[in-house]
Amino acid sequence: MTSTSTRSAVRPTAGAPGAAPRAGRGRIDSVLRTRRGHLAMAGFWLATRILMVVLLVVNLHGTSSVRVEITQTYNNWYDVLVTGTMPHNDVMWQYPPAAAAVFLSPDLLPFFSYFQAFVALTVVCDALIAVGLVRAARRPDGSMAGAVLWLTSLPLLLSLPFGRYDLQVTLLAVGSLLCLRFRRKLGGVLAGIGALVKVWPLLTLIGTPRGRTTRDAVVAAVVAAAALLAVLALFFRDTLGFLGNQGNRGIQVESLGGSALMFGKLVGAWSGKTEIRYGAYEYLGPYVSSVAMLSVALTVTGFGWLLLWRVKARRWSTATPLDAALCAILVFTITSRVLSPQYLIWLVGLAAVCLTCRHTTQRQVAWLIVASTALSTVIYPLTYGSQILPGTVVGTVLLCLRNGLLAWAAVLSCKRLWKASVTRLPEPGPKAVTPAPAAAKAGVPARV
Repeated sequence: MTSTSTRSAVRPTAGAPGAAPRAGRGRIDSVLRTRRGHLAMAGFWLATRILMVVLLVVNLHGTSSVRVEITQTYNNWYDVLVTGTMPHNDVMWQYPPAAAAVFLSPDLLPFFSYFQAFVALTVVCDALIAVGLVRAARRPDGSMAGAVLWLTSLPLLLSLPFGRYDLQVTLLAVGSLLCLRFRRKLGGVLAGIGALVKVWPLLTLIGTPRGRTTRDAVVAAVVAAAALLAVLALFFRDTLGFLGNQGNRGIQVESLGGSALMFGKLVGAWSGKTEIRYGAYEYLGPYVSSVAMLSVALTVTGFGWLLLWRVKARRWSTATPLDAALCAILVFTITSRVLSPQYLIWLVGLAAVCLTCRHTTQRQVAWLIVASTALSTVIYPLTYGSQILPGTVVGTVLLCLRNGLLAWAAVLSCKRLWKASVTRLPEPGPKAVTPAPAAAKAGVPARV
């Protein structure tokens, strides 16, 4: 008898990571799959998104301040981009060249103002993600939990998702992951385009099964990225000018290193200050460069761990590519020198994709991300000026708790991914046979 191939997908067992949902959860899932369930979800999406747009316009504890990014930063970049050049002279321009397409996209709705058109298109991207998650639940191993997570968790960020361009990027990443299973070349194309918009969507390919799937997806991503870059180079000058604005980034206040410096300042162990640099508040003072180097070292270490996992992985389930993508983005998010609040949009989107598969190992990780998302909103915009920037006790506790949860989520994600795909399960031994009573062997009926 031959042993089971290590390349085959693992069937989750009850109580194991990735086990099928319990009966109660399954009943809720069944209800949400009905027409009435779809209508209820659509109604919830509409109500919460209207509220998010209202908060973007009406000021409630600083919620409307989020729109400044669109009305000033993005609009100013638009004015430069329409002249056929990248705004590389602006130190805030730190994005790959395809981001220009997002900032020029309001031209698709010429009857709106720039702000109105940008928000309208961002809402459309949100709706497309929700629809994609619902459709993914129709697969044999699908679950509506991903769509529910997206519908309920994104509003925790209040107006922020519609005031940044990260929803457009998240759409490309989510689309890539949802396509990889059946249309791997299309998934690769979306990942390649996403990489030229904001780099990180390329990491959605890190968990593709070895062999033809990985080869097709990676080749499609490279070809798509190269073709798009060539087109952008034809229409824009200084296409790669953004690279010059990346190396001098310091430690942003909201980052993991920033929370350590904030705590040090609170207890009197560090004397430094905050200053607006590259469009964000960063720390200046002693040890900042050392903390920045440590952050880079942690990022390199995280990348090395991901490569090691890729080499060591022996078992792929239908959830592995999704789980690996979330794990990779968590690792790079928590080790980044810049941990802006909009990064939580990425994490919520990828966590939602993981939960569309019943075999995911990342359910607990998703809950930690939801808690971190709620705390991020308390940090920005609700208490950013009153507690975070002054470095009060409350602000320090909030930031350390949020980053602590994200660090916990990253470690737990790595652990569960490794356990599910690398750690060998015990081989099933031969079934024990109970010896027959001696009387039965002799043909004498056994005593009852």
